[in-house]
Amino acid sequence: MAAIPDFTMSDEYVPHAVAAIHLLQRHPAVDAARVHVAGHSMGGKVAPRVAAAEPSVAGLVLLAGDTQPMHQAAVRVVRYLASLDPGAQAAVETITRQAALVDSPHLSAETPAAELPFGYSGAYWLDLRGYDPVATAAALDKPMLILQGGRDYQVTVADDLAGWQAGLAHRTDVTIRVYDADDHLFFPGSGPSTPADYDKPQHVDAAVVTDIADWLAPRQPAIARLLSSFKR
Repeated sequence: MAAIPDFTMSDEYVPHAVAAIHLLQRHPAVDAARVHVAGHSMGGKVAPRVAAAEPSVAGLVLLAGDTQPMHQAAVRVVRYLASLDPGAQAAVETITRQAALVDSPHLSAETPAAELPFGYSGAYWLDLRGYDPVATAAALDKPMLILQGGRDYQVTVADDLAGWQAGLAHRTDVTIRVYDADDHLFFPGSGPSTPADYDKPQHVDAAVVTDIADWLAPRQPAIARLLSSFKR
């Protein structure tokens, strides 16, 4: 991304997701009116923008979708990691300085990527800074299922899910579920989540898979028939 100065989050996700939607809609085995978009983490954050760009999307499933501005979340996450490894304190100072530049009125497309979080371009951060995933989702006339792990330290109940809850509280077609034992990858466990947990081979919490299937079933007759066959 640093090699393409004007590359944005929208460039990274939206055209490819829209192309995938169109590909599915052209498939003879797919009902074009029932294509849903599921996004995890950053994919969950950008999914409302995808649906805004492609109105034929039938609904959204957002898994650990972040609502806190990413540069601010990066500072929070690095501080957490430094609490696990005090040797990472220098990284806290670096990310804090870089995040402050993202918030600065002096941020521009010409700001050197090396001075910004993750080496992403100024254009990338300007696009992110101007994007409100909750407001974008609230403007959509689409049902949504929002899932969050209670042990997730990257996207959290307090810092991110609260944004979805506050902005979509008036929507009767939005379902929100929290899985207390799950981390960012929806792996169940206990105690504080750490990066090392991601290295252990695991399966996504079965309750998450079931809840997604059950939520989609009334909207997807083929899934409903499949679930019915399993429950006999």
